[in-house]
Amino acid sequence: GGEEDGVGNTEIDNSLLYTQPSEVYEVYKALGSVPKGMFTIAAAFGNVHGVYSPGNVKLTPEILHNSQAYIKEHAKTESDKPVFFVFHGG
Repeated sequence: GGEEDGVGNTEIDNSLLYTQPSEVYEVYKALGSVPKGMFTIAAAFGNVHGVYSPGNVKLTPEILHNSQAYIKEHAKTESDKPVFFVFHGG
């Protein structure tokens, strides 16, 4: 929890602040439908904007791994890493 753009989120379950693999898959499907399209996805895995007290930000890169595995399974891709991620926050 912390504050971003003047909005506090200390009362919110942290898991709701993170991108879920199924959400990444929906973006993958939508952007993947563009012919010859290349894209990156900025998934929230604990990377944040705003001012947070030390120790209040917990990075969970397993969300990125789980998203790759989810997409590989559901899209039946050959690659173990079908998605390009960009890290966003700061």
